[in-house]
Amino acid sequence: MVEASKLKSLPPVQKMRGPYISVITNHKINLTIRGVVLFSIGVFLALVLNLLQVQRNVTLFPPDVIASIFSSAWWVPPCIGTASAVIGLMYPCIDRHLGEPHKFKREWSSVMRCVAVFVGINHASAKVDFANNMQLSLTLAALSIGLWWTFDRSRSGFGLGLGIAFFATLVTQLLVYKGVFQYTSPDFLYVRSWLPCIFFAGGITMGNIGRQLAMYECKVVQEKAHED
Repeated sequence: MVEASKLKSLPPVQKMRGPYISVITNHKINLTIRGVVLFSIGVFLALVLNLLQVQRNVTLFPPDVIASIFSSAWWVPPCIGTASAVIGLMYPCIDRHLGEPHKFKREWSSVMRCVAVFVGINHASAKVDFANNMQLSLTLAALSIGLWWTFDRSRSGFGLGLGIAFFATLVTQLLVYKGVFQYTSPDFLYVRSWLPCIFFAGGITMGNIGRQLAMYECKVVQEKAHED
């Protein structure tokens, strides 16, 4: 009875604090954990989506850089994983900088639906036959904007998505120009014209994942501050 009364008399903060709370509320450690998770998700999506492209014979790598995993060059998944980590960490950072926390559809079910739609857009680009590349590009552009409207609707998200699409397309064009890899039937400066749509949708998807992961740190910190 004495021990129970002592336990009840302890402040709520003393009851909750522990190694897990210390790790979650440490911003640097939390940032590292989120970066690793985003990198892993990016690598996984890169392998799956590249498999779709290779099966459709959209992407061709020179024989000397072919790797055994999903017929993809070894450097592609780490590069996409790194880009995913940067994008996923950038979105919540921009939200805090603008002072407008993103609160639209903030739950994991919405994030998972966003990932499913993104994979579906990639699947459409690789599997669905269109009359011409212009029709394909316009369709994917509409789907990508629809993805943003359904799961984001923030001006910062739209702006970052456009910036990511432009920068990623430029880097891809330089790599193709240097002969690192190539696209079959390129129709826009060595690359496929619908590629910016894929990069835009990918940026929105990884941004939503990054925002959702950042919610845990904010939630725990707010609860801790309230109890203090």
